[in-house]
Amino acid sequence: MSEADLALLFTALSCLALRVAGLAVAGALRADHPFVAWAAAVAQATLAAFVVLAVAAPSGALATLPLAARVAALAAGLVGYAAFGRRLLPALLAGLAVLVLTRAI
Repeated sequence: MSEADLALLFTALSCLALRVAGLAVAGALRADHPFVAWAAAVAQATLAAFVVLAVAAPSGALATLPLAARVAALAAGLVGYAAFGRRLLPALLAGLAVLVLTRAI
């Protein structure tokens, strides 16, 4: 097993363990519990870090798009997020639409 496969396996097992732990404590905590707020903040910060990496230092097919197109898609996603009541799917679709449009031009 290569180092990359081993790292992927450990990452998947870690995520699975965290999900199991989350399920174990989810029933015991109220929605306004400080731990739930902390977990939500960590999840949002992690997502923000991945988005910044995807825009600033992309790999794969995303790296073929110019920085201006990636920033425009990010801006469209943020506008979509605000315009559609903080819903992620419309924001994602807005960002993807801008990427497709910039790719077609």
